[in-house]
Amino acid sequence: MLIRDGLRIHFHMPHPHSSLEHGVERALDVYREAVGPEALGWYANEEGEWVALDDEGWRAATQELHGEGFSNVVLSDAVPGELRYRFEYFGKDLGNPERGYGPAVISSVGFWLPTEFLEEHGPDRVRELALTLASNLPFSFGQVGPSFQCQLDILGVREEVDARRFRHPGMDVSMLDQLANSLGTRVRGPAWMNFLGPPVLSELGGAEALRSKLHSPGTTVQALGPDRAVVTLGPWPEAGDTEQGQTLPAYRELARVLEPWLHQTASAEQRRWQRRFLD
Repeated sequence: MLIRDGLRIHFHMPHPHSSLEHGVERALDVYREAVGPEALGWYANEEGEWVALDDEGWRAATQELHGEGFSNVVLSDAVPGELRYRFEYFGKDLGNPERGYGPAVISSVGFWLPTEFLEEHGPDRVRELALTLASNLPFSFGQVGPSFQCQLDILGVREEVDARRFRHPGMDVSMLDQLANSLGTRVRGPAWMNFLGPPVLSELGGAEALRSKLHSPGTTVQALGPDRAVVTLGPWPEAGDTEQGQTLPAYRELARVLEPWLHQTASAEQRRWQRRFLD
């Protein structure tokens, strides 16, 4: 199996790895407690080879998580290739002039869940998990929603996803490492849950001002402290289906509010996808 439907949780942070590593480790512990300690079984080492997460594998993964300056950690399913559970962290050595990073480079962390987790535990449990993860992370932006769980850099996978994604605009399509190198403090097209922090939330006028701009039934805005908030679009994650007239109007409303801060790339095809709720 090369593509599976699932849920993706990710957070983007314009902060150096050195200030994030302990919060990311706590978030990983929260995730493992939610999905079970046996859900993750493999670790991608520095050579790109998959190593079993036995005691030695966990020691190596933990050492990499606390790497000096930067960290790249990818942990995956206990059964290789299932595309159900995944943890990814790309912590950057931001502020180090020797790296030569531009302003679009950030640190990012992501978590995968299978659709079965949502069906078994319900959306409130997913929302609770996402909020707990967020509490450990100084995010500028984050999202939770349905996604195509796959590796887009495998030959033929991107073409298969491209054939489906415009029909289901609520499905995420992304590679976290690429977002860590390009997103900066911009936002992406709406998902079910949308975490907003500085600078975008403050430029919007704060959570109360944002709430006044959103009127779709089921949309909620919850403040998470003085400078962060989460916008949830309805009680359940939706993929949408344009062929069935399911165009996700609440998503389109939020997209219009966030348009000035939308992350857009040079590729015409990618821009078409990034603006799918606007054009």
